[in-house]
Amino acid sequence: MTASPTPTTAEELRGAGLRVTAARVALLETVRAGDHLGVEAIASGVRNRVGHISLQAVYEALHALTAAGLVRRIEPAGHPARYEGRVGDNHHHIVCRSCGAVVDVDCAVGDAPCLTASDDRGFAIDEAEVVYWGMCPDCSTGRSS
Repeated sequence: MTASPTPTTAEELRGAGLRVTAARVALLETVRAGDHLGVEAIASGVRNRVGHISLQAVYEALHALTAAGLVRRIEPAGHPARYEGRVGDNHHHIVCRSCGAVVDVDCAVGDAPCLTASDDRGFAIDEAEVVYWGMCPDCSTGRSS
């Protein structure tokens, strides 16, 4: 049995009902190649791939890609929005209180207790956002020396 080929970025955009443009392809590839990037870093990555693009165009494309479920926006308290390409699963984040580094952490194995609210108040819950806060290894080492 052969594995089905991975869809191209353009096919993913079309499949989400979005028009395929060089900027959107570059933006999606930049987000996926990055690590919880902010808008400025994404804009820089897109410019490196396709040339000039306005910051407003980057914001608009990020909004469209987020709405289509191709990227995920996270906004840890006190920090600017970041974007990631890991979508469609229930994972969480660890944020460093010192440098702001953000890393993924998988949800608990088996039953995901974070999706079972003690009282759902009639909501159909499909995602939970858990953010762990602490100090990354680099900042922890810097403090102890």
